[in-house]
Amino acid sequence: MKLATRISGGMGALALNAFLAMPAWAQDAAAPAAPAAPAAAFTPTADMVNKGDTAWMLISSALVLMMSIPALALFYGGLVRAKNMLSVLMQVLTIVAIASLVWVGWGYSLAFTSGNPFVGGLSKAFLAGVDGTTLAATFSNGVYIPEFAFVVFQMTFACITPALIVGAFAERVKFWPLMLFVVIWLTVVYFPMAHMVWYWAGPDFLAPTVVKDAAGAIVSQDAGYLWGMGALDFAGGTVVHINAGIAGLAGCIVIGKRLGYKAEPMPPHSLVMTMIGASLLWVGWFGFNAGSNLEANGVTAVAFINTFVATAAAALAWALVEQIVHKKPSLLGAATGAVAGLVAITPASGFGAPVTSIILGAVASVVCFFFVTTVKNKLKYDDSLDVFGVHCVGGIVGAIGTAIVADPALGGQGFFDYTVMPAVPGAYDMGAQLITQFKAVGLTLVFSGGVSLLLFFALDKTIGLRPAADFEREGLDINEHGERAYNP
Repeated sequence: MKLATRISGGMGALALNAFLAMPAWAQDAAAPAAPAAPAAAFTPTADMVNKGDTAWMLISSALVLMMSIPALALFYGGLVRAKNMLSVLMQVLTIVAIASLVWVGWGYSLAFTSGNPFVGGLSKAFLAGVDGTTLAATFSNGVYIPEFAFVVFQMTFACITPALIVGAFAERVKFWPLMLFVVIWLTVVYFPMAHMVWYWAGPDFLAPTVVKDAAGAIVSQDAGYLWGMGALDFAGGTVVHINAGIAGLAGCIVIGKRLGYKAEPMPPHSLVMTMIGASLLWVGWFGFNAGSNLEANGVTAVAFINTFVATAAAALAWALVEQIVHKKPSLLGAATGAVAGLVAITPASGFGAPVTSIILGAVASVVCFFFVTTVKNKLKYDDSLDVFGVHCVGGIVGAIGTAIVADPALGGQGFFDYTVMPAVPGAYDMGAQLITQFKAVGLTLVFSGGVSLLLFFALDKTIGLRPAADFEREGLDINEHGERAYNP
């Protein structure tokens, strides 16, 4: 039986670094100077696959796909002016199609095969060697799912992440140059980020003892850079939200402001569409977060309820803040708050407890409100649909907050030491974990923001990203696609 020795983010994100929290004498005992003799090769078998886990992963994949089409498309589409509604729908739909094909072609291989700590290789390009009999590891020893179930689940993440970016410069970007950007961005930014945060060999492929080299450093056991560092990201705070949010900011800066920005009104043309989209996002997000556990068990239920209550708290918090600041709570605000809560709980969903998740969602909502209403106006950047203010900022709050809510002293799940067979809960150091989370956030901002900025700049100066002014004034629907969302 062939094995896919890689895994998505979740309960084991401190797998190799659990021993860092041990006292010195325990580290010495667990870390012989010379490498231990290799253990006998482990081979998973078909009886290690649970049909319930497989069914849950396929359902979760469908739920995450729904988050892109129709949920995100409707959420974004309702927020733009009527003359640009179809352009946003077309962008999201086509990005999903392109990302799916790129994922099968080389994305899965670059993200989830051995290579180096920063990116995988091409051994599974075009899904070479993957079939109905190959298996993918979960977070439990001796528990596997069909590799295709893992491939398609992670494919839906690759679809929605670049689709999130387009909201930052909605109503003012050419269609085909944007699609070219998506192909390149997935290849040079998203796949490396997914590899760094989520790739490791799986719990059955770790040595029973941690090994140090002559300098005293941990010998890598085939893991992505941030995974090996011990960064916690259960379902995509760094990989998806900070990654897409900072790329969106880079894009809106390079492309520039919409014509008439701040000089003429640009209200959402259909808050009904936006409400439908936000609601579908909330439902789909259960697949996004709870599915990231890769199994149908108690931790899946933890991620599920945390996703539910953090989002509720965030929607209410935004409405309350609006009541205080503007004297009226708005539907747009409540829907935006819900998305902010979903973003913030994503990296923490499998680690926190319901009460701390409620607090995290509410805090993230207030912070995002400040960035959307105050910081954006002060800095004068035109983030059309607040991709940076909600996804990047909310992702940062969530990624850092994960270190707090994961603490078992606050009811969190902590992490598991996979160097012990079977895995047992590891000691938890909130301060050390906060430092690690800050490092992961910083790397994501610098890497994704820098590369995205260069990519947008290069495309803008070569093939051009912005449509002609007359086209922009008339609307992208008719000029880019030859049709309108609504008949006159």
